[in-house]
Amino acid sequence: MTTFKPEKLSVEYMHGVTSTEPVIPRRYTLTHSDETGNLFLNIGIRYAWEKTNPSMRDEVLGEWITHENLFYYFVYVYIDLGPSNNFVPSKRDEIFRRELPLALTAMRYGDRAFFNAHPPLKNAPVMVNFISAYPEYTKQENWGTFQKFSI
Repeated sequence: MTTFKPEKLSVEYMHGVTSTEPVIPRRYTLTHSDETGNLFLNIGIRYAWEKTNPSMRDEVLGEWITHENLFYYFVYVYIDLGPSNNFVPSKRDEIFRRELPLALTAMRYGDRAFFNAHPPLKNAPVMVNFISAYPEYTKQENWGTFQKFSI
């Protein structure tokens, strides 16, 4: 995993969202620059699809949900690039797994005012959804809580 560097993170709150509200809907779009290593976190009531690269699909998406009065943070990563791309799903799966701790740390750090305003959410389960057309790569995993990803 690459080490998280706060100075490499840019955060943008989109229309309808402040640094502390709302909890739901609150969606995160994390993208990056391969050239500079900079991370870009957009937080809004919708995902920032316009900031993603549809041919690469290397963004990390997240959102707060509730189930039976409990809060969960759901993360979505796309293992597949589509039939027209020449990709190896095992390699993408490996890369996402290696870099997800960095991504989750960036999301936690980038929205730290939100977590400070809602302390119980630091202990909400982080559920990572690996999305793929290949059953062996389609998984939902509990990656702990955001406490694990604080700096």
